[in-house]
Amino acid sequence: QDHLIDFMISMHKTHTSLEVMFKMQTWIGEHMRDKKHSKLKKLVPQIGSFRTELDLVRALREYDGHSSLMERQYVPPNFAEIRHILNIAQIHAIAPHLQLATFDADGTLYDDGKHFTNDSKMIGMILGLLKNNVNVAIITAAGYPGQASRFEERVAGLLQRFRDLKVPQHILERFYIMGGECNYLLKINDEYRLEFVPREKWVTCGMMWNEGEVEHLLDRAQEILVDTASKLKVPVHLTRKERAVGVSPVTPTVYEVLEELALTVQVELEGESSLPFCAFNGGADCFVDVGNKGLGMEALLSFIGCKSHSVLHFGDRFTDTGNDAITKRRFSTIWVANPRETRWFIKRLIQDLEQGNAPDDQDTITFQ
Repeated sequence: QDHLIDFMISMHKTHTSLEVMFKMQTWIGEHMRDKKHSKLKKLVPQIGSFRTELDLVRALREYDGHSSLMERQYVPPNFAEIRHILNIAQIHAIAPHLQLATFDADGTLYDDGKHFTNDSKMIGMILGLLKNNVNVAIITAAGYPGQASRFEERVAGLLQRFRDLKVPQHILERFYIMGGECNYLLKINDEYRLEFVPREKWVTCGMMWNEGEVEHLLDRAQEILVDTASKLKVPVHLTRKERAVGVSPVTPTVYEVLEELALTVQVELEGESSLPFCAFNGGADCFVDVGNKGLGMEALLSFIGCKSHSVLHFGDRFTDTGNDAITKRRFSTIWVANPRETRWFIKRLIQDLEQGNAPDDQDTITFQ
């Protein structure tokens, strides 16, 4: 799932959790100073970059307060526990510099296949970030060209709650939705409706793609998806959009089939086009998008006017076939398994931002 976490788990064969975290935070600091020749690079060759140093010893002790992990003598931390400790350390490290918090939608802000309801506790968390002068963006694969109302359907509860609370415009101005990974940017207007930001105002030069090349990439991706599904004897429903193509199994299938579809596209499309793309397993489908979340976040950074080291991305799909994976190479990230975990980590982030207690729900939010 993750080379660094897997390595940290393996270290527990010869180290205590405290020893693992002390060594790892030392190696991370060294790696930040010299990525090519660091000890961590030798131990975990696939390791990427870190934007902040991580106080993993502090994070371990904080997590131990909830789990008594350090009291265990025979059972080492599992993958999720190491992930939680890394997340806690990342929250503390970035809070003093945070300007933009971005979120995957399905599986991160709400359960897969669901939408925001106006009583969602997540809305209070988002408002808490906005209140603390943090820009907030939902970065989603969902793409509906020219149809702001379709995006509104997915966040209807959020917009209604904003309307009920009469959230002022200077707060709303810090909220964004990036759709189609990186292809559509929307903001909330003074009537609490979503509207598209004209592309010429926010797309970067590297995203001004030739439409012929876009069509060729999607044609080829569609061909690979359909052929692979046929070889696997899995009947699928095909969906073709302006900037994406995907297939959904007609009948329930195993997760590994979707993995095979995504990986096949990744391998066979690599090098065929100069355009960036994202082929990912969505849990119930497999899609190929033109562009990726990393490009969307970079365009948003430029539009807002903040730096990459001040960004934190929350997502649930950081594996090789997940569409959050690209963000881990460019920005600080929080890896969650479900919306409940997202709320838990946002609360801790707000605590650091406010140097106090995080709000429990949206009714506790007040505006100055």
